[in-house]
Amino acid sequence: MRRVVITGVGAVTPVANTAEETWQAFLAGKSGTGHLTQIDPSPFSSKVAAEVKGFDPAKYQHPKDIRKTDRFVQFGIASAKMALADSGLDLSKEDLTRIGTLVGSGIGGLRVIEEQHKVLMEKGADRISPFLIPMLIVNMAPGQISIALGLKGPSNCVATACATGSHAIGDAFKTIQRGDADVMFAGGTESCITALGFGGFDAMKALSTLNDTPESASRPFDATRCGFVMGEGCGIIIMEELERARKRGARILAEFVGYGMSSDASHITAPDPSGDGAARCIINAMKDADIRPEQVDYINAHGTSTSLNDKCETIAIKKALGDHAYKTRISSTKSMIGHLLGAAGAVEAVACVLAIRDQIVPPTINYKNPDPDCDLNYVPNQAEKTPVRVALSNSLGFGGHNACIAFKAYEE
Repeated sequence: MRRVVITGVGAVTPVANTAEETWQAFLAGKSGTGHLTQIDPSPFSSKVAAEVKGFDPAKYQHPKDIRKTDRFVQFGIASAKMALADSGLDLSKEDLTRIGTLVGSGIGGLRVIEEQHKVLMEKGADRISPFLIPMLIVNMAPGQISIALGLKGPSNCVATACATGSHAIGDAFKTIQRGDADVMFAGGTESCITALGFGGFDAMKALSTLNDTPESASRPFDATRCGFVMGEGCGIIIMEELERARKRGARILAEFVGYGMSSDASHITAPDPSGDGAARCIINAMKDADIRPEQVDYINAHGTSTSLNDKCETIAIKKALGDHAYKTRISSTKSMIGHLLGAAGAVEAVACVLAIRDQIVPPTINYKNPDPDCDLNYVPNQAEKTPVRVALSNSLGFGGHNACIAFKAYEE
């Protein structure tokens, strides 16, 4: 079986516009949530969001290309280029037919849909942009990354709601494992803090309404949690087949060792109360990685800050890890950057990789009131220096889609 390693990471998030700065913000417990500014908050019950700040697509794209890409694609291109620089890959020396892209988005170009619908209503059908369709479709994230970098290997897209990023990375791992590519750019990207996108989640009563304290509105596993904070951003990791990475002298951040999937088959938005689907997913990832529960040092939880998710995920972790669940460090970086939807699992994968690199676990901030239903070690409020040899990342999406990916410290 071909071994797969991570050699580069890139990210755009509500706390920083690079992966390394995002990681340092995580370790510092910095909150990226605040008052909603991208749209008028007055019609909504929730008025908080985790918005990307100061992002300049002109650093990564030509102005004429920026006009033809939605913000979620711009995040993807930027993160891919940053991951490439981080990896040290020289594409001019590579067989580009062996390098692929697998990047997903939960919702895609909702922003441009709203903009062009307004054009249709106010100015007529003959004023609709010819770039509407190629700007809105979710597969334009991997498509535009491939075009920007000249990558001619497998190119694919995943859309499984909040599990998108983890599914995309897991599928890319398998693409290399089975020999269809040697290098993959993989992850998730999202930017749909729009009136329709935000309003849809608000109508479901899924969003936090802690409007007076926006910096602490995302509080996973805390007894006073009342919903997630909608965010935006992107995470991209570069995976390579081990021997070719070693041959080029690549710096190896971690090894990708396992991927698990399952379906709740229970409800369109709520997790299975028994935690069975998520537990099976974690067990599947550990089986694929050939690791035992007692080897798991850290879990980056889905940890959305909703009442149901955090309770059900806690149950699932206990079912999957048994007594070792109480010894495992678990944290939710969503406490700092909110819920990035289709990009969430990808940014959380970056966090797992860097936790292994630096042997430190990021905290769950805003954790002040323990919930009897959530009784594990959530690394409250401060990062913890501790051995991290094996890390898991959970992603649980609307529709009952579950994904778990497993990373390990690289050893020859």
